[in-house]
Amino acid sequence: MNQTIAREDLESLLRWYVDQGVDETIGEEAIDRFAAPAPQAAPLPVQQQAPAAPTPIRPAPAAPAPLRGPVPIESPQLVEDARALAQRCNSVAELEAAVRAFEGCALKRTAKNTVFADGVVGSPVMIVGEAPGADEDRLGKPFVGVSGQLMDRMFDAIGMSRERDLYITNILFWRPPGNRTPTLAEQAICMAFTRRHIELARPRVLVLAGGTAAKSVLDTTEGIMRLRGKWTSLSLDDGSAVPTLPTFHPAYLLRTPASKRQSWSDLLSLDKKLRELGIR
Repeated sequence: MNQTIAREDLESLLRWYVDQGVDETIGEEAIDRFAAPAPQAAPLPVQQQAPAAPTPIRPAPAAPAPLRGPVPIESPQLVEDARALAQRCNSVAELEAAVRAFEGCALKRTAKNTVFADGVVGSPVMIVGEAPGADEDRLGKPFVGVSGQLMDRMFDAIGMSRERDLYITNILFWRPPGNRTPTLAEQAICMAFTRRHIELARPRVLVLAGGTAAKSVLDTTEGIMRLRGKWTSLSLDDGSAVPTLPTFHPAYLLRTPASKRQSWSDLLSLDKKLRELGIR
C-alpha cells in the first residue's frame, strides 16, 4: 500500500539522517557491478573538414617600445648624507622636519605620506616597529591598522597607552610598495634617522617590535625567535645606552595567535623593568 509522507516529516527524517552521519543511500537489492555489461561508448561524430580560412594580411611590425632608463640605486653616500643631516638635528621636531624634507630614499616616491611617530615625546617607553602598512600610509601615523589596535589592547592590559605612556615609531618612515621587504640600502638610510630619533626622544626603555626592527636597531643577524624576551642594552652614538627588549610584532601575533602567551610574558617583563627603574 502506498503511503503519502508529509513534507515536514521528510525534512525531519533527512535532518535525522544528517545528524546521524548518514552520507549515502542503499537500495533494496544488491547489484553486482562487475557482472553488469560494460557501457557502450557513444559513436564519435563525423568530423567535417572546415573550409580553409583565407590567409590573413600580416600587419606591419609595431615600432619597438622605448628602452627604460636606468633605475637609480641608493648609494652609500646617501646613507652618509642622512646620518650627517640627522646629527645636525637637536630636537625631535627638527628631526621630523628633516625626515619629511629628505628626498634620498626611493620609498618616499611611492608612499602617500611620511609616517614619523605617534604618542607622547618624552614618554618612558619608546616602541620601534618595522614599516608602515596601508592604513599607516593613508593616515600618516604608525600602528593604526589592525595590528596597531592589537598593540593598543596589549599595552592597555598593563595600564599603558600611547596617549600617556608610549612613543611609537618605525625603522622606516615610508611604506614599501606592496608591503615588500625593504632593501638593505633603504633600511640603512632610514636607520640613520632612527638612531638619532632614539637619542633625541631619550626613552627610559626601548621596545623593538618585530624581527626586522630588532635586527636593524641591534645590528645583529639573530632572528626574533632567539632575541625576543631577552633584555639587552643599546649603545647610542651620543654615548648613552637604553635597556632594550625585542618582542614579536603584533602582525605576527595576528597570524600566529599561539605566540600571544610569549608576548604577554614580554609585557610582564617590561612592567617589571619599569618598576625596577622607579617609573611605575
